[in-house]
Amino acid sequence: MSNFLKRAAHGAAVPHEKRTSNLETVVMPLPSKIVLSMSQHIGAPAAPAVKKGDQVYVGTVVGKAGGFVSSDIHSGVSGKVDGITTIIGSNGSKQTAVVIIPDGEQTPDPAVAPPEVTDLKSFQDAVRASGLVGLGGAGFPTAVKLAPKNLDEIDTLVINGAECEPYITSDNRCMIEDTHFIFSGIKAVMKHLNIAKCVIGIEGNKPEAIAKMKDAIDAPGIEVKTLACRYPQGAEKVLIENCTGREVPFPGLPSDVGVIVMNVTSVAFVGKYLETGMPLTTKRLTVEGDIIKEAKNVEVIIGTPIQELLDFCGGLTDEPGKVLYGGPMMGTCVADLSQPVLKNNNAVMAFSKKWAHLPKQTNCIHCGRCTNACPLGLSAKEIVQAYQDGNVDLLKELNADLCMSCGTCSFVCPAKRPLAPSIALAKIMMKNGGKK
Repeated sequence: MSNFLKRAAHGAAVPHEKRTSNLETVVMPLPSKIVLSMSQHIGAPAAPAVKKGDQVYVGTVVGKAGGFVSSDIHSGVSGKVDGITTIIGSNGSKQTAVVIIPDGEQTPDPAVAPPEVTDLKSFQDAVRASGLVGLGGAGFPTAVKLAPKNLDEIDTLVINGAECEPYITSDNRCMIEDTHFIFSGIKAVMKHLNIAKCVIGIEGNKPEAIAKMKDAIDAPGIEVKTLACRYPQGAEKVLIENCTGREVPFPGLPSDVGVIVMNVTSVAFVGKYLETGMPLTTKRLTVEGDIIKEAKNVEVIIGTPIQELLDFCGGLTDEPGKVLYGGPMMGTCVADLSQPVLKNNNAVMAFSKKWAHLPKQTNCIHCGRCTNACPLGLSAKEIVQAYQDGNVDLLKELNADLCMSCGTCSFVCPAKRPLAPSIALAKIMMKNGGKK
């Protein structure tokens, strides 16, 4: 499988719709409550570390990591724990959550202080204590990413500033507004992991961010690379190939080709945490869509109910057909507007029934567009057929589990077939040993 990723120039000319790119981030006032899911990351859920009636402060640990691949959860408000409850996540799973009622004081936890970082271990420990997970959407605990088994082979840090999803501009605002923290975070990672080179990849439709980042380079080994505006430019394997020329093997990880990838917002948080000691309690989100009254880039406390975030943006102008965590290509549905903002959210989108309406699908015409557009060179139509036939062996042969669910195949399909969702179901079938 050596040539799978030599197709990164493919993809789709997805509309950018970056209408909020020039809107400065505004801070949302305190919500009426925050609901902190213990499952805001890949890996084991956190375990509640508080009980009903407990007093908490901004930065208090309310959920302890449930294992090595897990993450602490911190309160973004000072106030009282209203209870421990169960919510339904966007993937349909039942999740434990801590509900906190703010007292309006926003008193910092006395334990909040800049970490003492002197070497690699203390740096990794600090990142773990911060509660940081991949903020570009993946939600993988960052401390684990920064502890690769082959650290001596890592020579390049790639920063993902592509932000190729339509509508979303929160990373763009991060690059413009938090430039200092980005570079202090980059230099900390390079120093403590002994990485000599850093490439910051940014799509060419962000000229202000590109100029700001280039002007801010103040250390050797760091460069900004302008990338083609082609979805999914920000996908990890695609980004690595286009920034370094290296192909991540299948199966394999970025570390296998000497690379660590971090989202630009994640590395900015590292820089900010090292200076302030305040753990991950807020997120910058783009709130957009055809029925959002006032589209904004918003700094919001993690755990804020989606309904209150939408109200802050003037509410909705029509009944929603679909509300999403994230963008229209890879976002997940918000089943209920009482659902909370999560650590790895970078946007909330609200679309009318007209915009969310699925077009009528017709029969496959075997045009091959799905295969030609796939950045990983997969044959979507063959994978979907194998799934429909229940042929797990063929799914393995077709490398269906390599699919990153970018949605490019569905976007380019002239027959409007739901290829990406079908492949997601195929991956579940493979995991379940053939059971749909």
